[in-house]
Amino acid sequence: MAYHPQYQGGYYVGGLTRTSGLSIASMVLGILWVYWIGSILALVFGYTALKQMKMDPTLGGRGMAIAGVVLGWVGVGTLTILIAAVVVSTST
Repeated sequence: MAYHPQYQGGYYVGGLTRTSGLSIASMVLGILWVYWIGSILALVFGYTALKQMKMDPTLGGRGMAIAGVVLGWVGVGTLTILIAAVVVSTST
C-alpha cells in the first residue's frame, strides 16, 4: 500500500482550519441587531472577516460571515424604511 500524505488510516486528513472570531461576532450581532448598532457592527465585522479569510486560507467561517453581512444589510434596510416612514407620517 502506497503512503499518501493526505490519506491516513481510512480517513481524509484535510488542512487545519480555525474559525474566525469576527465571523462569529458578525453573525451573532446580525441576529441580535441591538437597536441597529449590531447591524452596523455585523457589516464591519463580516466584511473584515471575509477580507482576512481571503488573505489567510487557514481561517474558516465564511458562511457565518456572509450570514452576518446579509443580516446586517437587512437591519440597515429596515432602519432606513422605518426612518422614511416616520418622516413621511410626521410631515403630513
